[in-house]
Amino acid sequence: MNKQLTKAEEQIMQVLWTLEEASVKEVIDKLPEPKPAYNTVSTIIRILETKEFVGHKPLGRGFIYFPIIEKEAYSNQSLHKLMDGYFDGSFKSMVSFFVKENKMDVAELESILKEVNKKE
Repeated sequence: MNKQLTKAEEQIMQVLWTLEEASVKEVIDKLPEPKPAYNTVSTIIRILETKEFVGHKPLGRGFIYFPIIEKEAYSNQSLHKLMDGYFDGSFKSMVSFFVKENKMDVAELESILKEVNKKE
């Protein structure tokens, strides 16, 4: 997978990743105000299908949509693109940047390391 999402596409994917499957109306219900038009959301979902991020199954006269790409896989790809584009592919440089910019202290870093070690 080497596809990027627009801001609007990513917003809809976030809803679908949360709900796991939904109709266009259900997606719209979860979007913040001002709500986009039904046709707008429907068009974006069709684009997501073309990009192979979303699949659908029939339900009555409509469809239920579901993510094909897992959120974790897309997040990982996006993070690598950020790392390659802004930090010369160096994870250390990227983490160092975020630590400095967010003024993290040693206790916060240790907490993050504990979380990482728990998942191994």
